[in-house]
Amino acid sequence: MENVLYGLCGGLVVAVVIFIVMSIRMRALKASCDKESARLKQMLTDRMELESEGLGKLKKENEELKKANENLRISIQTYAQKPGRKELQRLTVYQTAVDRLILNSPGFGAAWQAALKESEAEFEKTYVGVQAFIRKMIPTRTDAQVIGEIEDESTK
Repeated sequence: MENVLYGLCGGLVVAVVIFIVMSIRMRALKASCDKESARLKQMLTDRMELESEGLGKLKKENEELKKANENLRISIQTYAQKPGRKELQRLTVYQTAVDRLILNSPGFGAAWQAALKESEAEFEKTYVGVQAFIRKMIPTRTDAQVIGEIEDESTK
């Protein structure tokens, strides 16, 4: 029975020594894990601050670009509202249509050139003689003005 008691005491001593050694190792491991955790938290905090600054800069730049875009949109609308712009746009549309008709319609080109020559001759007459005097005294409505009024009435 004494041998069993010695064996039991020896086993308990070995168990206590192993327990103490394991406790020391666990504390060291926990300390290193805490140290690593603190390092990772610091890295995460730094990264979040950098991303926050970058995001703030991007938002600020986005707002500036939105303001610039709005200013440009207003400038374009203002430019389009200037006198004569609608007439120029309408003339551009007409010129494109005429170019397409000349290319697509075989008989249109000759008729167009004849009508153009007649119109140019009539226009030249308005600067010489009685017609020029009458035009200065009595303003006439151009096709562009009539078209503008028709468009205004159709939008109402």
